[in-house]
Amino acid sequence: MGDPVLEVDDLAVRFRLKRGALTAVDGVSFRVDRRETFGLVGESGSGKSVTARSIMRLIPTPPGEIARGSIRFEGDDVLDLSDAEMRSLRGRRIAMVFQEPMSALNPVFTVHDQISDALRTNLGLTRREARERVVDLLGLVGIPSPGQRLDSYVHEFSGGMRQRVMLAMALSCNPDFLIADEPTTALDVTIQATILELITEMIGRLDMSLVFITHNLGVVAHACDRIGVMYASHMVEMGPKAEIFRNPQHPYTVGLLNSIPRLDTRSKYLTPIRGSVCSMLDPPKGCKFHPRCDRAMDVCRREAPPIREIAPGHHAACHLHGHA
Repeated sequence: MGDPVLEVDDLAVRFRLKRGALTAVDGVSFRVDRRETFGLVGESGSGKSVTARSIMRLIPTPPGEIARGSIRFEGDDVLDLSDAEMRSLRGRRIAMVFQEPMSALNPVFTVHDQISDALRTNLGLTRREARERVVDLLGLVGIPSPGQRLDSYVHEFSGGMRQRVMLAMALSCNPDFLIADEPTTALDVTIQATILELITEMIGRLDMSLVFITHNLGVVAHACDRIGVMYASHMVEMGPKAEIFRNPQHPYTVGLLNSIPRLDTRSKYLTPIRGSVCSMLDPPKGCKFHPRCDRAMDVCRREAPPIREIAPGHHAACHLHGHA
């Protein structure tokens, strides 16, 4: 156990929709230590982004609500903070890189205006000081000719450069903690690798903690110290990166690993996970993964498995551990 910066305990997030109540996150618990990189992995709809937005308290209310649990950042439960205290926390102590920069950045303001606004509000910089800081930040994240590009609009940047702008904005107020929500989605492979290297470099250089959200296990293999695997609102496995890859303990994690293309095999075909993620408006009873699991037992159809410690620091929620 290290020095925890973030502790999420029994988090449940519910959305009340016209078609019924949808539980997007159910009983999720994890911690992130100081200077640690924690990867949150799972298919679309597993609850990864809702978990991240809950940490930032960005769940729209209504229709969403945090039904139970606690989110402690450096000892303070963010769910107990006032709106003013949360605004002070965001950007200055916790920052987030969103999945799609075109929807997260404002198309009618220049890059300089959007980044300098946060600097002047949170750090009290003058207009001139903020402009100089924006130039430094754009240079830091690898945007060429930053002194010329800071007055450009978002549509004048490529996808990779927009994501660099998002990263510069997130780093602008020197936060202690960064959440990156699928920052390489929709980018081509070479740009993905560049952005990933940049985030890893920034985390190391600025001595920050990171939650990295992705559906790509190859990405977390490169960037993360520990991994949490989510499926259908639940955390189904969590542990050190080496343990997860060498000795996966949940059938869903095994399926994700088997779906990764490999160069060291003669097989022409991938091994996909059959079926698709269940509807969260009408989830199956018991373990939510059992309709897709080749090792499902009768108990899996009746009871949801608790998450157990399989080895030191390695947890899994599966009836295979505890039943003969």
